[in-house]
Amino acid sequence: MTFPLYIPLGPWQVHPHFFFETLAYFLGARLYFVLKRRWADPLQSSTRLGVIAGAALGAGLGSRLVHLLDEWPLWLEGQVTTASLLTGKSLVGGLLGGLLGVELAKKLLGEQRSTGDLFVLPLCLGIFVGRLGCFFTGLEDHTYGVATSLPWGVDFGDGVRRHPTQLYEAAFMVFVAALSLVLRGRELRQGDLFRRFMVLDLTFRLGVDLLKPDPRPLLGLSGIQWVCVAGLLYYARDLPRLWLRRPGLPVQTDAR
Repeated sequence: MTFPLYIPLGPWQVHPHFFFETLAYFLGARLYFVLKRRWADPLQSSTRLGVIAGAALGAGLGSRLVHLLDEWPLWLEGQVTTASLLTGKSLVGGLLGGLLGVELAKKLLGEQRSTGDLFVLPLCLGIFVGRLGCFFTGLEDHTYGVATSLPWGVDFGDGVRRHPTQLYEAAFMVFVAALSLVLRGRELRQGDLFRRFMVLDLTFRLGVDLLKPDPRPLLGLSGIQWVCVAGLLYYARDLPRLWLRRPGLPVQTDAR
């Protein structure tokens, strides 16, 4: 296999990152609207658009800022171009930025109910598809792992067999989606399904990024890993309830 693996689409050869990222947004949005019709949606129609707009704006800004934070040392060393620095995106930054955007939008709109549970499966699907695009892009994407002698190591074109960390995350999203389906309707509070998703994803990224050749300028952690730590601290008060909960208790409403 040659990386990047361009996708044939009629007379065009489409870059895999663009193809899979676009597909991820499309499929995630489609799944969200399907679930909104089938599952209980806590949002009123008058506030739904505002909350979604807050999520989109926050995710866009957060993904750019965290990417800048993480890639800045590489840019200073001449390992990434200025264009890549300014146009790249971070998934962790998008998730946390979207979270902050939603909370701000809810505060402005006077919305008190938790709104995240409906987004969990669409996010899992979107991340799964998007990480396939990262994998097929190869070295250009800077999401590959360090060298490994394990049999599933992948040579992305530089002669080094590396951890396919993109596929690790895609597989992890399958696990999170399956767990979320099992736990749906059994959480203690509205929003706990989304909180559990965030805690699992941030914990996974904190660990899997140790397998990536990223600069770690502060206490052995990269910029994205420190952002993950900040996100986990945000959810620290929820951890006892999420992991030590007693089954069978009724779901409670929650403003967060």
